[in-house]
Amino acid sequence: MRVIMYAGTRLMTGDEIADAVLEYCAALAEVGTAETVEIPVLTDEGVRASARLLVGPASQIVAEDVETSFDELVDSDVVSLLRSRTQSHRPVAASMPRDADDSESAWIDDY
Repeated sequence: MRVIMYAGTRLMTGDEIADAVLEYCAALAEVGTAETVEIPVLTDEGVRASARLLVGPASQIVAEDVETSFDELVDSDVVSLLRSRTQSHRPVAASMPRDADDSESAWIDDY
């Protein structure tokens, strides 16, 4: 389990969820925008709840591992959504495929 420190509040959540939130924050910072996310958290009593966060370039979020008797909080739908939103801010560059018989010299300009 991990605790996310957000705006002076400790939010206990699962490892994958915390990692996905941090990656999303980094992607948002790269493009200079902010968005809201809702993630599952556990209360001090171990009851599942949710937290809504405004994340972006100015977010000061830290995640740290914690020992707890509670089961790992897992939510594959939230992790998938966060990863998808992260990827939408990090488009993949297009490249031209090379033919197997292309020699290296064909890709070098003669000067």
